[in-house]
Amino acid sequence: MAAAGALLVMGVSGSGKSTVGALLASELGWKFYDADDYHPEENRMKMRKGIPLNDQDRIPWLCNLHDILLRDVATGQHVVLACSALKKVYRDILIGGKDDAPRKCAEPGKEEKLAEVKLLVVHLSGSFEVISGRLLQRKGHFMPPELLQSQFDILEPPSAPENFIQISVDKNLSEIIATILKVLK
Repeated sequence: MAAAGALLVMGVSGSGKSTVGALLASELGWKFYDADDYHPEENRMKMRKGIPLNDQDRIPWLCNLHDILLRDVATGQHVVLACSALKKVYRDILIGGKDDAPRKCAEPGKEEKLAEVKLLVVHLSGSFEVISGRLLQRKGHFMPPELLQSQFDILEPPSAPENFIQISVDKNLSEIIATILKVLK
């Protein structure tokens, strides 16, 4: 498994990304980012209204996250990012930016190859029933449970040649953290 400067804890809403990511970052002494904190207000409003985000909503947000990862990793800071990153193209943007997206990933007019982030993807996977049950218990989040099916519909689980591990959300939190830490050693 390639050495990673950053870990992406990904999965659908309610899979435990923020909880696992924050605990993992604490255990490792790495910086933690929750991608939800970086959604523009327009995205949050759409989700509150029960409208799923589309690629046009997500790409500038993902590019911003790429820039944050790149900045930190370039200074030697290891990072854990909790982000849905449901499609392979979204994970590709987090790793390498995007040439034609309206974003800050690279300065306009520059033809150089965008810098890449070495990323280990940790996919928290589970059944719709289990994750739906978790979402119904969650309070105060802008992502309503009614949008969960739309996330499962577009989910593209990581596969080779992506640098990833998949962990079931049926495991308890300490087992999930231990599994990730073992892979990192």
